[in-house]
Amino acid sequence: MSGHSGRFRRWLSRAPGRSAIPGTTAAGSGTGDQQEEPCPGSGEGQRVRRSWLTRSVSREVFLLQLVLVVLLVAAAVVVFVVQTQRDTMTDARHRTLAAAESFAHSWGLQKALNSPDPTAKLQPLAEEARKASGVDALIVYKLDGITLTHSDPRQIGKHVIGPYAEAARGKSFTRTFDGALGLSVVSAAPVKDSSGRVIAIVAAPVTVEKVQKSVNRQLPLFLGIAIVALALAGGGAGLVSRRLRRQTHGLGPAEMTRMYEHHDAVLHAVREGVLIVGRDGRLVLANDEARRLLDLPADAEGRAVDDLGLDHRTAGLLASDRIATDEVHLAQDRLLAVNKRSTSPYGTHQGSVVTLRDTTELRWLSGRAEVARERLRLLYDAGVRIGSTLNVARTAEELAQVAVPRFADIVTVALQDPVLKGEEPTGAGTELRRTALAGLTPDHPLYPVGELLTGLPGTPAAEGDRAGSMVEPDLAGASAWRAQDPDRAQRILDHGVHSLAVVPLRARGVVLGTVDFWRSGSSPPFDREDLSFAEELVGRAAVGIDNARRFTRERTMAMTLQRSLMPRGLPDQDALEVAHRYLPAQAGVGGDWFDVIPLPGARVALVVGDVVGHGLHAAATMGRLRIAVHNFSALDLSPDELLGHLDELVTRLDRQDEDADDAPAITGATCLYVVYDAVSGRVTAATAGHLPPAVVHPDGRVEFLHSPVSPPLGLGTGLPFETAELTLPEGSRLVLYTDGLVENRGRDLDTGLAALRAVLAGQDRTPEDTCATVMRELLPARSADDVALLVARTRRLDPSHLAEWEVPRDPAAVGPVRNACVRQVAEWGLRHLAVGAELILSELITNAVRHGAGPIHVRLLRTRSLFCEVSDGSSTSPHIRQAKDTDEDGRGLFLVAQFAEQWGTRYSARGKTIWASLAIGADAPAAEEEPPEKGAE
Repeated sequence: MSGHSGRFRRWLSRAPGRSAIPGTTAAGSGTGDQQEEPCPGSGEGQRVRRSWLTRSVSREVFLLQLVLVVLLVAAAVVVFVVQTQRDTMTDARHRTLAAAESFAHSWGLQKALNSPDPTAKLQPLAEEARKASGVDALIVYKLDGITLTHSDPRQIGKHVIGPYAEAARGKSFTRTFDGALGLSVVSAAPVKDSSGRVIAIVAAPVTVEKVQKSVNRQLPLFLGIAIVALALAGGGAGLVSRRLRRQTHGLGPAEMTRMYEHHDAVLHAVREGVLIVGRDGRLVLANDEARRLLDLPADAEGRAVDDLGLDHRTAGLLASDRIATDEVHLAQDRLLAVNKRSTSPYGTHQGSVVTLRDTTELRWLSGRAEVARERLRLLYDAGVRIGSTLNVARTAEELAQVAVPRFADIVTVALQDPVLKGEEPTGAGTELRRTALAGLTPDHPLYPVGELLTGLPGTPAAEGDRAGSMVEPDLAGASAWRAQDPDRAQRILDHGVHSLAVVPLRARGVVLGTVDFWRSGSSPPFDREDLSFAEELVGRAAVGIDNARRFTRERTMAMTLQRSLMPRGLPDQDALEVAHRYLPAQAGVGGDWFDVIPLPGARVALVVGDVVGHGLHAAATMGRLRIAVHNFSALDLSPDELLGHLDELVTRLDRQDEDADDAPAITGATCLYVVYDAVSGRVTAATAGHLPPAVVHPDGRVEFLHSPVSPPLGLGTGLPFETAELTLPEGSRLVLYTDGLVENRGRDLDTGLAALRAVLAGQDRTPEDTCATVMRELLPARSADDVALLVARTRRLDPSHLAEWEVPRDPAAVGPVRNACVRQVAEWGLRHLAVGAELILSELITNAVRHGAGPIHVRLLRTRSLFCEVSDGSSTSPHIRQAKDTDEDGRGLFLVAQFAEQWGTRYSARGKTIWASLAIGADAPAAEEEPPEKGAE
């Protein structure tokens, strides 16, 4: 195991140069626990210097190697120098001895010695021999010590005392002698005659200084070789030390000892199995916990993992190169969480490290935690998905769908009928209506959606507000549940359903219905914990269902109010052919409205208005404005005057509601009032902040009748309203609309008006076809605003149904005009109305002559009624009053009111018009030809 400690330590540290064991020091960080701060400008040299200053094993080994190398090199140099010097001295001895003996035995030496002048003959020979032998001198001595030859001529003839006694006795010798040349190595050889008697001595000296110079000449080479050897040895030691430093991460001996102790402690004391598997699939290392968890044999290390008796799945993972993270493997009766990583990024060992953790005891807790997480996620999803619409049935379906299949296999929701209608639940009751169902196949045995359910006493459906949740883990043994409908219960059991949880839908303390959760097949039965979760889920859904119910109630009330305030049908009139459409917004009813109001004199008023907002307040405000428009139109006011009065009314209402916090202002309401005269074909329009009407001419040309810009109602600006007028040919179409038709979030107003123009242009259509086409082409799929559309095609009054007379201001002119009118009525076949028409016209013309101003104009119109109109230039309005018994006048208008169906006064810029209508009736006789009365002209 010690052979892998370095790799295991790198696995523990997970980072080169750092120790994972407390108390150890990273490579290059120095001793102790505190790491050096880097100095500014520090580089590789500073890092190396710090590493060398660190007391580490590599440093100690390097220093030891370096000292040994220096000592070895120094010893080698000393030995080499000593040996060289010794060899040189020996060479000097041998050379001097050889030179001395060679010269002593040279031919002619005896003859020269016996000559009268031996020095003259021997000196040249000695010098020649000296130079050839490389000695410092060749000295020839006689036995009396007189020098015959010498390298220094000054020494010739001198008596020399030296160690020559041995040579005089006939033996050669070598000595170190301090003579005339200095300390020298001297060899002496005897010169013998033919009889063997010694006659002279030859000495060959070599100075020690010369020998030392020879040694000194070789010393630089010796030192160079020593330096090179020292450098090579030091470099090798450095490489070895560097390799050692990498292997030991720069740790000191104490640190390495502590690291190995910690390594053993961690490896064997940790409660987690550790395995190191080699690249060849053999087990390299296993700690004690791994041996226990996997029940490994004692000789497991070094064996192939396939031979260790492991589960084939676990053995396959250990032998492969696959990375694993918290994989669960079965080892006998244990569940092990296995993690596997490659060791190649952290060392040279090509293999993998595997950790094992026993999760058998944690498995149950993990499962419970997973269930809790899943249910929290389900509650979150329920909060997001349930209540996405304010529709009771749709909200119930969302509840059923969100719980299947994550909590139950089947979910059914049953609600009380009043709840589905938006009404308050009735409390206790035994009848519920199946509203939603999820999780079943088409051939399911449960009651279908829409079925009325009847519960037995003791069930949540029957106990009402006292209802509580209940759970039936085993439906097969639930006698009360089976007793409700035995046949259907048996079919449900045959379908595989085995468990049921029933939770009442309770909101604000009132039960709205019940939710049934069913489980079938292999799903576990419901328990009390499941029931608690079901109550939490249903409680959240109950809020959404109750909100949808309340919205349904409010919407129903608002729509009921709006329907009661909107026109229930179009009035009968002959001036326009009218079609209309109204579409409430998806968010609820709003404040858009339209009206068609017949006016006297073959005229019709078209009205379109819009109140900002939705709901009851907008609908109620719309009703108030619509009634006000009807009332003002009864006064037969012009469009600008009517909008002026309506604006004043809205302003007063807003002031009255200022003190009420729950009464929003009406400001923001718009209105368009258009009057069409079928006699002249003239259209008069005034707008209060509303979009202009579109006019479609018979040739297909479209234009917008733009009135002068006026503010919406209720702003209190005091600005007058103005009118726009246009004469239309018969067959033209007037299109009135609200902004919801042409403007929305994805389309601005100009684009919408251009689209409306394009839809209206072209071929002639009936008003009904025009409404259908416009709604189909322009209306978005989900409108965020109300849409009101009114299309009217103009008609002209038949000239034969119109009669007019100018009346002079002369009482005598009343009779002829009156008679002419009676004849015209008779010509129209309305003889039964002649008496009433005669009385009305007589009274109105007489009043105009007596009290009015000229010009006086009389007009008869036959439409659905007979209209008698008398106009004059006076603005004085007559009124009915109670005449006294003694009064001779004052009863004329009273009689007019008695005979006429309706009567009134209409003002114009040049006076007034008093009109009265007589009902023609469906049984009016046809016109008869009668001769004119005498004197009628």
